[in-house]
Amino acid sequence: MSEDTVPVTVRILDKEYRVACQPHEQEGLIESARMLDQRMRETRQTGRVIGIDRIAVMAALNISHELLELKQQRQGLEAETGQRLHALQDRIADALAMQRQLDAQIESV
Repeated sequence: MSEDTVPVTVRILDKEYRVACQPHEQEGLIESARMLDQRMRETRQTGRVIGIDRIAVMAALNISHELLELKQQRQGLEAETGQRLHALQDRIADALAMQRQLDAQIESV
């Protein structure tokens, strides 16, 4: 462990793991371990998966799948937001162009 890291002990399926992390990442690490522990317990309770390694892999696959779905949703929302911003910019540009035309007409009168 380097000087910048702190040791954090997390408990997953009744087994302790000591992990080094930055002090500002400590809460996130603990929360991640809690989530993994919960998912692994849920996977184990189904009774369809036997063995800690397989339980860990299934929990990791489920978490990864959820993460990918969230990323895809986010990308969709970002694309939609980008389209809406572009449409607003076009409307603003049109309004400014109309205002310039009106100003030019008023000046010529």
